[in-house]
Amino acid sequence: MAPGAEVTVRLVKSPRPDVRYPATVVGDDGTRVVVRAPWAGAAVRDFGFVRFETGDVFTEHFWRDRWYAVKEVRAADGTLKGWYCDVTRPARVTDEDGGTLVVADLDLDLWRSADGRRVLRLDEDEFAASGLAARDPDAAARALAALDELERLARQGGFTALTGSA
Repeated sequence: MAPGAEVTVRLVKSPRPDVRYPATVVGDDGTRVVVRAPWAGAAVRDFGFVRFETGDVFTEHFWRDRWYAVKEVRAADGTLKGWYCDVTRPARVTDEDGGTLVVADLDLDLWRSADGRRVLRLDEDEFAASGLAARDPDAAARALAALDELERLARQGGFTALTGSA
């Protein structure tokens, strides 16, 4: 994926509807694809520990060989809010819609605040209810290992070494 190219990010949320949003490619080294996208959800989504709102910018790191994505979240004024991490199957690039980054979301998430004081494992109940452990025990084990790795990284100083961003 060429830097500057417009792409569609497609988060497969089966059995729920997929989420699609436009993004701009920042870089692709063959293993990691980095895109930048504005917050594409409702005007404001308040999670209690962070608010995503119109004007927020997400710099999203997707790997073709890792079971997660790391998204740096900044407010419209550039202030770092933190990192929202999705546990996913490895990313794939398709020719669909002129270029689509496809990622299967596995329901587990992690949040790390900008100051590092809050590291939260999220949606473990949704993951358990998804039935993935019964349908695909190997994928479930990889997903849980990915969440553990993200939590370890978050608690050991964040994602700078992994993503190259502050």
